[in-house]
Amino acid sequence: MALRPIRLLGDDILRKKAKKVEKVNDFIRTILDDMADTMYKNDGLGLAGNQVGILKRLIVIDDGYGLLQLVNPTITEREGCVKKEEGCLSLPQTYGEVERAEAIKVNAQDRKGRKIEFEAKGILARIIQHEIDHLDGKLFIDSAENVYKANEKETAENEEKE
Repeated sequence: MALRPIRLLGDDILRKKAKKVEKVNDFIRTILDDMADTMYKNDGLGLAGNQVGILKRLIVIDDGYGLLQLVNPTITEREGCVKKEEGCLSLPQTYGEVERAEAIKVNAQDRKGRKIEFEAKGILARIIQHEIDHLDGKLFIDSAENVYKANEKETAENEEKE
């Protein structure tokens, strides 16, 4: 397993649509493992193929309940709506409020190529939607409100205290 460089805002690959994985094999599993290592090393909650320079529909997620590796994920149902703050490893120290479905139903393949279907709510649903957006060449700042850099918010809060 290896760490892969995370692509940052301005890199064209972040705006490209990832291609479907035709066959889950050892090569794909190695990429998934590398993505997981990279996500953990950078204290992320999720990572998409595009973010490490791989235009394949691959995402890894850990919402605190264990690693989830998804191949060709799609959202088949959405329910509810909630606006919350998000950040992204490809946009360091940048945050904004994004409106997303509160609950979703997901179809995907696991790391062995088996079809899986599950429901996700709360933070897990938010992370999955964020990462699938990456696979479609979209960044959270495309739909976010009140986008700010972490140091800008800190400066504003300090000025309010004075």
